[in-house]
Amino acid sequence: MIKATQPTLESIREKVEANERLSFDDGLLLDSPALPLNEVGALANLVRERKNGNYAYYNINTHLNPTNVCVYRCTFCAFRSDLRDPKGYLMSDEQILDRGREALQAGCTEMHIVGGLHHQKKYDWYRNLIAILHDAYPQLHLKAWTAVEINWFQHLTKWSIREILADMQAAGLASLPGGGAEIFHPEVRDQICEHKADAHNWIEIHRTAHELGLRTNCTMLYGHIEKPFHRIDHLLRLRELQDQTGGFQTFIPLAFHPDNTGLSHIRKPSAIMDLRTMAVSRLMLDNVDHVKAYWIMLGVGTAQTALAYGADDIDGTVRHELIYHDAGAETPEILSVDEIRRLIVEAGREPVERDTLYRRIERDGPAWRTAEAITAGR
Repeated sequence: MIKATQPTLESIREKVEANERLSFDDGLLLDSPALPLNEVGALANLVRERKNGNYAYYNINTHLNPTNVCVYRCTFCAFRSDLRDPKGYLMSDEQILDRGREALQAGCTEMHIVGGLHHQKKYDWYRNLIAILHDAYPQLHLKAWTAVEINWFQHLTKWSIREILADMQAAGLASLPGGGAEIFHPEVRDQICEHKADAHNWIEIHRTAHELGLRTNCTMLYGHIEKPFHRIDHLLRLRELQDQTGGFQTFIPLAFHPDNTGLSHIRKPSAIMDLRTMAVSRLMLDNVDHVKAYWIMLGVGTAQTALAYGADDIDGTVRHELIYHDAGAETPEILSVDEIRRLIVEAGREPVERDTLYRRIERDGPAWRTAEAITAGR
């Protein structure tokens, strides 16, 4: 019987330099203090520059969280509210359209739409939200509804995943965010969000979206009760789906914020854990083009540093973000384009404004076109 060889830093470096796929055991070693963070970061930076050169991407975007009333009571969530809680809210059509108007006036190319699962609202309310925004502001890319929300729409309608996504596409849905993935492994998922869409449902919803031509993001919530084993398992499940569909465009590691949650006794992840998770994610997800350092959760300084630890995207202006600020995020509620570009340049990278699909944006004031459209004379 041949005993498997345990990975070492040198064996992993050889694989990375040869552009070979890393194994589960490689990932566990990378995610442990046994390997110095700077060594792991250097390998991640090699992959990052191989894929994206010296570019660091950002976009001008806004968030829309149309309600915080939610049927689920996830242990890690500080955003949700009960129906009769004074904190609870539900936006009207007029408020939603006002948010779209504000987004265009600010030069936004994207609206990121996620929220609570309001048990008194039928599916048509969620669809109508997309339709009225798309009809009024067709220039805005509507990135909406996590897999958990799509799964809830299945419950409301008794439709298939494909029927719901196709119907939302017809209304104006352009892509899906990656939220709701949390940690796939049931040892963890059953403790932090036992009632909502499980790993199988999340994966099948994204698989179906990819089959319909919708690009999606993917995420991982780390720094709570999970262990390195669970994180590597999660990353490999994402990698497997990407092998099959190629539909993921960006991976975003999400640092857990414990304040005002059922896990408030846990300390939030350190900057060292943030950077290691970023680097390990970049190394394990060899088939995902982009890795995002979400400054809202990481903090501006750590997000900037992450551009040397595998990240090639720093997200965007992020107007009106509520979910992570409710959980104790102390970052600003918005960054200006000048601030974002300064952060990128200070990190030694070249800032590139992108749209949701990573097409380069050229601007004339608030008006904008993609570089491809300019080349095509549109």
